[in-house]
Amino acid sequence: MDPRDVFAEPDMMTNSDAALGVTDVTEVDVTDVADPDSTARLDGIGEPDEAFFRAEAAVEQARAEGKRVAPRRALVVLVGDHKLDSGPDTDRLVAELLSEGGFVVDAVVEVRSKRSQIRKAIEMGVIGGADLVLTVGGTGVGPRDKTPEATRELLDQAVPGVVQALRSSGLHCGAVDAAVSRGLSGVSGSTVVVNMAGSRLAIRDGMATLTPLVHHLVDQLRRVVMS
Repeated sequence: MDPRDVFAEPDMMTNSDAALGVTDVTEVDVTDVADPDSTARLDGIGEPDEAFFRAEAAVEQARAEGKRVAPRRALVVLVGDHKLDSGPDTDRLVAELLSEGGFVVDAVVEVRSKRSQIRKAIEMGVIGGADLVLTVGGTGVGPRDKTPEATRELLDQAVPGVVQALRSSGLHCGAVDAAVSRGLSGVSGSTVVVNMAGSRLAIRDGMATLTPLVHHLVDQLRRVVMS
């Protein structure tokens, strides 16, 4: 299932949205999303073989020759009972930064700070084949900060280095919520899932750190599929 089939509402689009490659920015009720058991998994992947390394070499050669690789797709999930600390234009800020980082944003989805809604929004991106599902907000220690718990249930492989890099970067730039974030990062199916803190500084600084790391992981996942 493509997430654009669920979230797209063409009447809500603006010219500026289209310029950023954003398919939709809206608040949705995700309580009826497909059964989590249908989420794709990476179980059973063995050691890299000759085909894997051939695919890896082909990607590197294409980049060296300046050839364009397939675009990476992202789904953004904004988590909060109220507007995030980053401001009312958080959706546009995140979409713009991802676009600058080489991602096509399929949708920006707003959900309440409820574990089931967060989980099902992430599942939609995974089932729809997004390369990245990025959640923003809900990574603190408050009673309504449930994003890490919802994410943990879906990860096939933890990749803690991504959020460790975000915390380190946040500490150096003064983004306190990023530095103490409980966010997680990993792989669900063939999708990279990352939790990001919700302040404007955490988003701006974190995106510069995040995008090259995610591109590296997506390269690896696509080589697994090709092999």
